[in-house]
Amino acid sequence: MITDYDDDADEEERPSELQLVDVPLVSMEVPEDIAELLRDDPERVRRAVRARRRERALYPWQVELLKLQSHLERNRRRMIVLFEGRDAAGKGGTIRRVTRYMNEKHYRVVAMGRPTEDHRTQWYFQRYVAQFPRGGEMVLFDRSWYNRAMVEPVFDFCTDAEYETFMKGVTGFEKDLVRSGTILVKFYFSVSKAEQARRFERRRHDPLRQWKLSEIDMQAQEHWDDFTEMKYQMLRRTSTNPAPWTIIRSENKQRARLNAIKFILNSVDYEDRNPALDFVPDPEIVVHGAQEQVLMEAHQIRHGRFAQ
Repeated sequence: MITDYDDDADEEERPSELQLVDVPLVSMEVPEDIAELLRDDPERVRRAVRARRRERALYPWQVELLKLQSHLERNRRRMIVLFEGRDAAGKGGTIRRVTRYMNEKHYRVVAMGRPTEDHRTQWYFQRYVAQFPRGGEMVLFDRSWYNRAMVEPVFDFCTDAEYETFMKGVTGFEKDLVRSGTILVKFYFSVSKAEQARRFERRRHDPLRQWKLSEIDMQAQEHWDDFTEMKYQMLRRTSTNPAPWTIIRSENKQRARLNAIKFILNSVDYEDRNPALDFVPDPEIVVHGAQEQVLMEAHQIRHGRFAQ
């Protein structure tokens, strides 16, 4: 069965290095149910074909991710990738593309819920450390310990004292993590307020996406400026040389996914890279955390408030 359901479907058709020129559907011998779909809903089929082309365009870099994974396994290296950012910024879709063909024995995706009362009595990092990779494994956090720097203070899930303790301690925690040999990548996915609202609206009306829309999501637009302030403070205080932040501009999901994959590949010196591939991230998509901080400060000076 042909289906155009994909979390790309909410993207308008914008120019992208991943999108190929559309071609008309041609006559061919096809099963009757497919032929009926072609007759009744050709635009749906075209959307499905375009989505399939975008997925196939990622394939060469996904092959490289398998080489990277093999390198980690052979050398017993540990790798952690954090995916932070606003709701609907494209974190989950990128994680799925990164892990699509990986050996499930050697990677894990961790997405933790709100801490329980027992967790609140523990050292804050304790439940995250319990999920850290063993030698030869990659762990991808779909939101991480940086919940305390972003979501928790905005919604009063932590006290001011707990927030300050985290902000003062996290840089040392990460320096020790990197010093011990763990490869640490910290992504922040950045999307505009208008694009976030559009994606929320899509989720609200699509029964296959409604599960993605949480109560917190519903308040994200209302608290936009609060999250922006928290983002700035996080970049200013927790982006260090051993563990810098990398911003992924995710207005266009396909370009964001490709460039996040390229950045991950460049974080590890693995063997047998394909010399025919371009591993250089697009500077319009991938921005160093320190540069983003400067851009935010410049916007505040000119306009009296931070940009996204």
